[in-house]
Amino acid sequence: MTIDTIHLTAGGVSVLIDVRGGLLPAIAHWGAALGELDAASARAVVLAGVPPQANNTVDEPVRVALLPEQRTGWLGRPGLSGSRDGAAWSPWFRVTAVDTDAEPVDGLVTLPGGAVRVSARDDTAELELAIDIELSAAGVLRTAATLTNHGDAYLLEDLSLALPLPPRARQTLDFAGRWGKERTPQRGELTVGAHVREGRRGRTGADAATLLTVGEPGFGFARGEVWGVHVGFSGNHRHYAERLSSGEQVAGGGELLLPGEVVLGTGESYRTPWLYGAWGDGLDDQAGRLHRHLRARPQHPRRPRPVTLNVWEAVYFDHDLARLTDLADRAAAIGVERYVLDDGWFRHRRNDRAGLGDWYVDEQVWPDGLTPLIDHVRGLGMEFGLWFEPEMVNVDSDLARAHPDWVMQTGGRLPVESRHQQVLNLGIPEAYAYIRDRMVDILSHDDIAYIKWDHNRDLVDAGTWPGGRPGVHEQTLATYRLMDELKERFPGLEIESCSSGGARVDLGVIERTDRVWVSDCIDPLERQQMHRWTQQLLPPELLGAHVASGRSHTTHREHDLGFRAATALVGHFGIEWDLAAASDAELAALAEWTAFYRERRDLLHGGELVRMDEVDPTLWVSGVVAPDRGRALFSLAYLGRSDAGPLGRITLRGLDPDRSYRVRPLALGDPAGGYRVPPWFAGTESGVPVGTDGSTPLSRSLTPEETEGVVLSGRTLEAAGLSAPLSFPDRVWLIDVTEV
Repeated sequence: MTIDTIHLTAGGVSVLIDVRGGLLPAIAHWGAALGELDAASARAVVLAGVPPQANNTVDEPVRVALLPEQRTGWLGRPGLSGSRDGAAWSPWFRVTAVDTDAEPVDGLVTLPGGAVRVSARDDTAELELAIDIELSAAGVLRTAATLTNHGDAYLLEDLSLALPLPPRARQTLDFAGRWGKERTPQRGELTVGAHVREGRRGRTGADAATLLTVGEPGFGFARGEVWGVHVGFSGNHRHYAERLSSGEQVAGGGELLLPGEVVLGTGESYRTPWLYGAWGDGLDDQAGRLHRHLRARPQHPRRPRPVTLNVWEAVYFDHDLARLTDLADRAAAIGVERYVLDDGWFRHRRNDRAGLGDWYVDEQVWPDGLTPLIDHVRGLGMEFGLWFEPEMVNVDSDLARAHPDWVMQTGGRLPVESRHQQVLNLGIPEAYAYIRDRMVDILSHDDIAYIKWDHNRDLVDAGTWPGGRPGVHEQTLATYRLMDELKERFPGLEIESCSSGGARVDLGVIERTDRVWVSDCIDPLERQQMHRWTQQLLPPELLGAHVASGRSHTTHREHDLGFRAATALVGHFGIEWDLAAASDAELAALAEWTAFYRERRDLLHGGELVRMDEVDPTLWVSGVVAPDRGRALFSLAYLGRSDAGPLGRITLRGLDPDRSYRVRPLALGDPAGGYRVPPWFAGTESGVPVGTDGSTPLSRSLTPEETEGVVLSGRTLEAAGLSAPLSFPDRVWLIDVTEV
C-alpha cells in the first residue's frame, strides 16, 4: 500500500511526515505529542498547515521539504547547492521508495520512535538522494542525507537539511565564546532573513553555536516551547535559522564544505552529518531529552566516572619520575581513581616548540620508559591515562623533517603557525598509518586505560600537498576513523575530547569519546557558566570538571577550596592542582570532597538536570533530581554581590508534588564563612543556636548538627520555596533533599 504520512512519536514528541505525491518528505508537525492519529486525522493535520495562496508568489503553495528545493518556489537557503559544469543545479527529486519498520494503514505509518528512509531520484540531473529520519525513545529527532552522483563529475558545494519552525518561535539562543570562556549564551530575535553561524576552524570551535535554539519569546529553563538544532560534526559546519517575508521559518545546518572539497565522480556518494533536532517545553525539558538520548546509547559510559587527577598544572613539561610518583601517592591517599600524565613525555618535548609527531617515549627523560610510573600508579589502585595530540606536528620534529609533505598546506607555503605547530594531514594514508601505529605501540606496551586527545590549533590553509586541495573534510573523517580503530583494538579504552579545552564539543566526536574537556580555564567562577550551558547539549557525566589550584592558572583569581570543589562536582569530577603544594588541611578537605562525589555520583550522573530561572543574576540555583524523585542535590551558587540585598525565597523544581522531603543544607566546604543563614537551616524559628562559647552565626562556621533543615512537600518547594541564605560571593551552598 502507498505511504502518504508517517507518524513518529516517542518521549512526549510527535513528528508527522508528509510524503504524498512522490515528493520529498516534509515535516507537518514537530513538537509536543499529538496522541493517537488515524489516517484521516493525520492527513487533516497536514492539510491544516498548508498556507493560503499569497499575492505575487508562485501559483501553488510552497512546500518546504527536509531538503528545501528551489524548484518549488522556496526562496530561502536551498538544501542542495552544486552543479555539473553549470547544469543539474536545481534538481527535482521524485520519491522511489519509503522504507519503514511498519506496514501502513490507509496510507499512514505509525512508529513509536524508530527510523524511516526516503529514497528519491532525478534522472535528468542524474542524482540520487536518500534521507534518513530517526526519532529516539527520548524524543530526539535526527536526520541525514546521502547524495549519489550517476553522471559526470559533480561539484558539491552544500548539502544541508532544515526543520520547520512554527511562527510563534521568534527568539534565538545559541552560544559564542573563545579560548578559556566557552559556551557564552547569546539571545536575539528571529526577524526576516537568516541567522547564520558558520564554523571555519577545522574543528568545532570554542565559539561554536553548539545548539541553535529558537523558541517562544521569553522562554526559560522551566517553560516556553523551544526547537533546537545541532550539527553532529567536528569539522567545518553551519547552523542557521531563517525566516522569509512570506512567513515560513526553518532551522537547519550541515557540514560547511570548502571550495572544491567534495567532487563526486560517477557512482560516488556524500553523506551529511546528522542534524539533531530537540524540542522541549523549556530549556530543561530540551536538555533532558538530549541527556536521555545520549545515556541510552550502547557506548555511553556506564561504570562510575572515576575521580581523575591530571598533572599538567603541577609539573607542566618538567617530567621527573620521583616527582610524579610522589603526586601519585598523594592522589591515591585522597581517593583519586585515575592518574593522567599530560604533555611532555615524548621525544624532544621540553617545551611546546618541538616534538609533536615524534610519538616515542623520550629516552633521556624516561630511560626505562613510562613503565615504572605506570606500574606505580597501577599498584596504588589507580588507572593510568596519557596525553596525545595526534593531529598536530611541530616543524621542529623528526617527523616533519622526514615528511614535510605530510603537513597540511596550500599555495606553495606553510600556513601561519599557531602554538608553534602545524596540522598533520591524516587524509594521507601513510601519515594516518604512522600515527595509528605509533599510538598502538604506546598503548600496547603498558596498561593505559585513557587518552586525553588534544587538538590545539585551528586549521588554516588546510590543503593537501602538492596541489593544495582543501582537506578539512577528509581530516575530520580520518580523525573519527582513528578513534574508532583504537577503540576497536583496545576494548575499554576511554578517550577525552580536548581541543584547546572545549573547542571540540559536539555529537559527532561524542559518538567516539567518553567525555569532553569543557575548558582550559578551571577558574570556578568562569566554569559555573561553562558547566551550566554545556549541559544544554551533554549530560554532566561527560563534562570534565576539575578542582582548580587556589590561584587560577588562566585568570589569576583566588578562590576557596569549597567554591572550587563544589563547582567541579557538577561534572566528571577531578583535580588539576599541584597536590604537593597543598597543605595537610587542604588535602583532608579534598579527600572529603572526593568521598562525597564518589558517594553521590550515581545521582549526579543519572538524575535529571533542573535549573531554576534566575531570581537575581548573582544567584544560580540548579540541581539533579533522581529518576524516582526520591532524592535530589541542589546547588546555590553565589557569583557576585546582589544589588537587591537579601534575595528572598528561592524555589526548587522537579520533585514529586505529593511527596514530602527533608531539605537540609550541607556544611561541606564551609560555605557560611561567618555569614548569616535563615532559620529553616536549623529547623527552628530562632535560627541557628548560639554556640557554647557564646559565638553567633556571624562569627563561626556551621556544624552538621546545626543544619537539621525543614520538611516540605515537592509542591510547596516549587510553588512557595524557602529563603536563601545571605552569602559572600564566590560561594556554593549544597542543599540535600531526601524523601521522608
